Amino acid sequence: MFNGEKYIEHCLQNVIDQQCPDVEHIVMDGQSLDLTALVVKRVAAKNPHIRLFSEADNGQSDAMNKGVALARGEVIGFLNVDDYYEPGVLNRVVEHFKTLPKHSFLVANCQVWDQHNQPVMLNRPVPFNEVNFMINYNFPFNPSAYFYHKSLHAKAGLYDVEDHYLMDIDFIFRMMKVANVKHVDELWGHYRQVEGSKTLQEIQSGRNLKKLDKLFAKYFHHLCISQKIRFGLHRKLAGKNNWILFYLKNPGQLFVQLRKKLAGA
Repeated sequence: MFNGEKYIEHCLQNVIDQQCPDVEHIVMDGQSLDLTALVVKRVAAKNPHIRLFSEADNGQSDAMNKGVALARGEVIGFLNVDDYYEPGVLNRVVEHFKTLPKHSFLVANCQVWDQHNQPVMLNRPVPFNEVNFMINYNFPFNPSAYFYHKSLHAKAGLYDVEDHYLMDIDFIFRMMKVANVKHVDELWGHYRQVEGSKTLQEIQSGRNLKKLDKLFAKYFHHLCISQKIRFGLHRKLAGKNNWILFYLKNPGQLFVQLRKKLAGA
């Protein structure tokens, strides 16, 4: 997190309101220049489950890796400063992990909101497998809707510090080869597409699709022969029209782009 003053108090309160006695809230701050750290310290003074670490880092992946190393618990979840959980989610997560085997990845659904606080789409990543991941762009959009055993990092590696955009998707690709994956068909997370954020800028420019395609190519060799054939046929038929597939799968994004163009007209 860097300069998250606008959202940080809501983020902290959202976790507090979960009333989960087992939670440890580690706040990784990249030496923000605004009042972010002061707000965290004020709230943490009354809530000992909050731990603030404010230091220079080499980007989001580096900060996430540091957070993983600092975590005392067995289950990891990431909450970006401008995102939030549904009420009661953390206690639901605790109950699920009581019955899940080691090295599990637990994912639910995520509501996506635009910068005007209008609903864009509901991300429901099921069926959750590599081919559906690559062909239909059907992956978890945001970590507010998934949690996993910390032990998965020992098997799948940490977040790629050279990747500042798709580090979570890259990790999920590696994780799928070694994890027990379970989808819960419930709304758990809320993801805001904030104006000026690096993620929204990537979506608006179309660069995110190009980077996804490059990432898919990186993991293509992981597929079995039948999966490779299916993927190859799909891409051949799609040709250069992957943007059509994206908007068919994510119709809300089309309205976001139309509103943006009309506003600028």
